[in-house]
Amino acid sequence: MDHLELKNRIKDNPLPKHVAVIMDGNGRWAKNMGKTRIFGHRNGVRAVRAISEAGAEIGVKYLTLYAFSTENWSRPKIEVNALMSLLVETIHREIETLNKNNIRLRAIGDLSQLPSKTYDALMSGIEDTKENSHMDLTLALNYSGRWEIKNAIQSMVADAVDDKIKPEDITESMISNYLATHFMPDPELLIRTSGEMRLSNFLLWQCAYTEFFFTEKMWPQFTKEDFFEAIIAFQNRERRFGKTGEQIV
Repeated sequence: MDHLELKNRIKDNPLPKHVAVIMDGNGRWAKNMGKTRIFGHRNGVRAVRAISEAGAEIGVKYLTLYAFSTENWSRPKIEVNALMSLLVETIHREIETLNKNNIRLRAIGDLSQLPSKTYDALMSGIEDTKENSHMDLTLALNYSGRWEIKNAIQSMVADAVDDKIKPEDITESMISNYLATHFMPDPELLIRTSGEMRLSNFLLWQCAYTEFFFTEKMWPQFTKEDFFEAIIAFQNRERRFGKTGEQIV
């Protein structure tokens, strides 16, 4: 079934406002082809473009991609350097496409630790797309869920010391407002490729009631059709949030 047929099967409701993606399998895909890992990362960029366009087509408002975790610094230096260079190259090349599709680029994570060229390219991309309003494409870079929660706790404690908040004022909503993702809703759907079935320190607080979609496909193999199939699978699930099925009918 082609992507237009699948797209036509997608209903207006329930459509996830926020889809998060753990883009996994670039290196393994490349290895299976007898290529270097960076070859896999370069081909993974095509999948990013495809699902960004697919999300914008059907009206997803927020798309968050796990691009580089805090743990990824432990990978071989040659791969890390190549990834950072690829990010610079990709941002420069894709700005026109983002603007054409009215997509705003954003980022979460400890961005101050990125190489200066990577950081500057990222800030330039964010600035050049800041007026776009159809969809937010957020890159999680040098990000981890535990890092984010730790930072939120530190900020809350500092505000409590300054008498800006009291312990009894703290609610789940307040905690969410201290997180890096405060500008977007929690993801309703999380997609992970390559057959792995874990969160890997990604959006730990935000995924409390997120629906998961796992696929054996490696990230460079992931297409618009696969993205639409994940949306259709989501729409066929019953989301109860602790209630019974009868209560939500």
